Amino acid sequence: MQTNFTAEQLKDPDTRVSNTILRTCVHCGFCTATCPTFALLGDELDSPRGRIYLIKDMLESGRPATEEVVRHVDRCLSCLSCMTTCPSGVNYMHLVDHARRYIEETYTRPLPERALRWVLARVLPHPGRFRLALRAARFGKSLRGLLPRRGTTGQRLHAMLDLAPDALPPESPAQAPQVHRAAEGPWGERRGRVALLTGCAQKVLAPSINEATIRLLTRMGIEVVVTAGQGCCGALTHHMGQHDPAMAAARANIAAWSAEIEGEGLDAIVVNASGCGTTVKDYGFMFRDEPAPWRDRAVEVSARALDISEVLTRFDYAPSRESPGLVVAYHAACSLQHGQKITAEPKALLRTAGFTVKEAAESHLCCGSAGVYNIVQPEIAGRLRERKLENIARTRADLIAAGNIGCLTQLAGGLPVVHTVELLDWMAGGPEPPAVGAARARQGAGAAA
Repeated sequence: MQTNFTAEQLKDPDTRVSNTILRTCVHCGFCTATCPTFALLGDELDSPRGRIYLIKDMLESGRPATEEVVRHVDRCLSCLSCMTTCPSGVNYMHLVDHARRYIEETYTRPLPERALRWVLARVLPHPGRFRLALRAARFGKSLRGLLPRRGTTGQRLHAMLDLAPDALPPESPAQAPQVHRAAEGPWGERRGRVALLTGCAQKVLAPSINEATIRLLTRMGIEVVVTAGQGCCGALTHHMGQHDPAMAAARANIAAWSAEIEGEGLDAIVVNASGCGTTVKDYGFMFRDEPAPWRDRAVEVSARALDISEVLTRFDYAPSRESPGLVVAYHAACSLQHGQKITAEPKALLRTAGFTVKEAAESHLCCGSAGVYNIVQPEIAGRLRERKLENIARTRADLIAAGNIGCLTQLAGGLPVVHTVELLDWMAGGPEPPAVGAARARQGAGAAA
């Protein structure tokens, strides 16, 4: 694609990167075939190719973003399916992230939308605030009948209430800063030492995921460090175009993990929420123009970041229980299969653990979670959720396994849902996840019928 940026515009490092990305695109349109929003809406401007044209025009002109550009860029899920499909290697992720930052800096959204984004950015990345908000949502559910259903604001309010759980699990002491020592075994004192990103929303919604990760790794002889000072990975604000809060969150994590790397050392930084993993692995790019100490530390952190499935594969995960005789529909989170290019490991681990693994049709399509997409774009997200659940139902599986808390929350209400690592921990000696009991109860009900 030919571009026409001025020499002055190309002095900006983000514009230089976007210029290179735009020039890589050859207009082939392969991306349209796997884009969820194009599949639903059929509008070229709601495809990657269409958005690329809009972003190119916006950046080249140097004018503030228009309502049209904002509308179509906002509809992008950042699922990155287009990057898996693209034969030319267009880095759409970095391009759309730049566009969102530009939009944030040049476009004034309607007041209700500004208020919503302000709340999301200041609540979800902070576990204490998020827990309080979810408790308030329980009261809000009792007033659901008084809330408007029509209009964008009404839809978003109902989407937030629908996503809020009826009850919250208690806070887990395992997630507090500490060192979880490796269990003794034939390997000696320990086989490895890793840091665990405990996250923000997942930490509140499903602490059992971090607990299972810690149990499983320490049982395998791996010491797990929960570092003081770590927090949200920055993905939520980063994908909303809020550059400074995203960089501040990333900087805190880099500082915490760098201290461990320079101290006793780390074999890996383990991430069990794939949306976070995609961002942490991109820290090196995010800090490319920072002063040398931060740039180098960011590159080091990105290089050591691994999804939990990569770590378990590296350390030869093995079950200790007999096969449970359950069929698992594996849902490939977009951030895992497209963002991190991890496709085989989770399925292989589940099969090793004794599960029959099935994948639904259209497994490349997003479920509609996509960070806060199911809140800010509830109508499209709802249609994608129903499409995904219909495809999964055809597999006749007993339960759904996925590697991302957003997907698990989005798909709740259909088959029982569970994080992959919780199943693997159970089959290696950990407690049975509640989703397994729910799946067996469904089996029993079906047999009785």
